[in-house]
Amino acid sequence: MASLRGIQQPELSKKLYKIIKSENHAIDAYESAGRERVAIAQQLSEWGESTGDDAVSEVSDKLGVLMAEIAEQEDLYAAQLEDYRGVLKQIRNTESSVQPSRDHKVKVTDEIAKLKYKEPQSTKIVQLEQELVRAEAQSLVAEAQLTNITRQKLKEAYDIHFAATIERAEKQIILAKQARRVLNLLDDTPIVPGDAHPVFDGAEDARQILNDAEDQLRAWQLHIEPIHTNAGSLGVGAMPGGVMIGSGRSQYGSEVGYDANVQEHLAYREKTARSRSASAGRRIVSGSSVGSSGSGGAVRTPYPMTEAERREIEYAGVI
Repeated sequence: MASLRGIQQPELSKKLYKIIKSENHAIDAYESAGRERVAIAQQLSEWGESTGDDAVSEVSDKLGVLMAEIAEQEDLYAAQLEDYRGVLKQIRNTESSVQPSRDHKVKVTDEIAKLKYKEPQSTKIVQLEQELVRAEAQSLVAEAQLTNITRQKLKEAYDIHFAATIERAEKQIILAKQARRVLNLLDDTPIVPGDAHPVFDGAEDARQILNDAEDQLRAWQLHIEPIHTNAGSLGVGAMPGGVMIGSGRSQYGSEVGYDANVQEHLAYREKTARSRSASAGRRIVSGSSVGSSGSGGAVRTPYPMTEAERREIEYAGVI
């Protein structure tokens, strides 16, 4: 099923889909490793108790506690990676939503090219050029939104990822250092047959080491260089809030806005389309193509730019 979902992904989002899917497997591995480490810590404690050596039993028990806490950090790390993965999904979803806009633009462009080759005098060419105006306007806004979302969410996602990595590493360092202190409580001086090691008197020290580890974890704070972002100025539709001069609604009902560059592009395309429409009209007249009333009837303009159509182009929606 996962393979089928991957195949069904839009071309634009396939690569990020694979990353997100691979991260899911990695997160499962961290969680599994954490559970395994907890089980090993328990087994170490049980083995130490079975040796009949008080010192080994006490040391292995405290090591088991610290090792279980190290394993707990793996589980917490996996949870934070899940948050990072969720942010990547926002980029993937945006990529998926932009793909239809790209596909539509390519489709209309291809249709125009085919029609110009087969029927160069067809009035449908100008209608398709009108549709291309809308498609290009949609594409401009959609691509800008994709760029804004991608940059913002990429920084946000890996901010979470690397902060979590640092937290996991620093906390595990704390625990590992305390575990080494526990090891130093075990006297490994060799004895000869018939002798016995002194009675273990480090139980209180071992408990204090656990308390120290707990205090250090509780006092731990993340000290890292912050990731700077200017994305807070993004307005509706993932556009810079300060330069939005128009707004409308996408086909999904979401608010959209676009900057002066898009407006300038629309004005240029509308002017070009009108010019082509006039040229097409002259070709129709010279070819004796008249209205339905017969000879002498009014020429049927193939591209009547009504006020409603003008507003539709001006406020072109985005996916």
